[in-house]
Amino acid sequence: MASHRRPKQPSRARVTVLTATAAAAVALSSHAAQADPKPSKSEVKAKVDKLHHEAEVATEQYNLADEQRGKLQKEVDALQDKVARGQQELNELRNGLGSVATAQYRSGGMDPSLQLLLSSDPDSYLDKASAVDAISAKQAEALETIQAKQRTLAQERAEATGKLADLEDVRKTLAEKKKSYQGKLAEAQKLLNTLTAEERAKIQEQEQRASREAGERVELGNEVPASQRGAAALAAADTQVGKPYISGAEGPNAYDCSGLTQWAYRQAGVSITRTTYTQHNDGVKIGRGELKPGDLVFFSNLSHVGLYAGNGQVLHAPYPGTNVRYEAMEYLGDFQFGVRI
Repeated sequence: MASHRRPKQPSRARVTVLTATAAAAVALSSHAAQADPKPSKSEVKAKVDKLHHEAEVATEQYNLADEQRGKLQKEVDALQDKVARGQQELNELRNGLGSVATAQYRSGGMDPSLQLLLSSDPDSYLDKASAVDAISAKQAEALETIQAKQRTLAQERAEATGKLADLEDVRKTLAEKKKSYQGKLAEAQKLLNTLTAEERAKIQEQEQRASREAGERVELGNEVPASQRGAAALAAADTQVGKPYISGAEGPNAYDCSGLTQWAYRQAGVSITRTTYTQHNDGVKIGRGELKPGDLVFFSNLSHVGLYAGNGQVLHAPYPGTNVRYEAMEYLGDFQFGVRI
């Protein structure tokens, strides 16, 4: 017969341990919740600003790779044209050599000394023979030259194609990096959406105030531009105040920072390069105390550029979500140097 036993009741000590463990778990859970508080308005704004800066850096790096790719593509096209011309010259030489070979075949490929003995006019034969030798030697020399040139061009083309592939990889990497930052911006936006309506309104009001002040006549002082082209570039950029910042945009409806400066100088009849990482080499570097209206001003390890407008003000395209505006230099990051075009 099977025996039936009452289940053993847990001891008081075990109950105490279990209770203490549960209490500890609750305490840890409560502590973890306290360790991850809801971010404040200022913290959310700081994160968004940081991500804006990172996105601008990625945009300038992407623009730089794209500019290099464009230049390299032109070099590759030029090399391919040279190779084609060299191949055509080589084909013409081969046709010439083929004609000589055909003539020799038709003559039976007779040994030159035997042809001389059988010739009724040895002097005439010698003239013809030396002419053929001269032509053959010249063609052989030309063929060697073209073949050497073709090898060189093929190597250059292969090198350029390799560099082009590398730059394509860079562009893809940068595009992915930019996409990553856009994801972070979306995450920051979600955090922003967790704020109260009043907090969001205050942040929006700050941006609107900055844009509104940009549309008003800021006090630029009476500083005289260093050149007519600088004055013309600044005047052109002034007409774009209020237009939005868009990564990669070059105008006339939207701009990123270096897109605005390039566009402005183009209106002044001056061609400068596309990105902050190359524009700093487009003129003469100057210190802050030497700045004049129209000079380029660079900030934060060359990740941002604007046009000095006078009285410590800069006309620039700030970052995503803003418009072209005037802003005091102290708000733009670490000043690097100015460049006078």
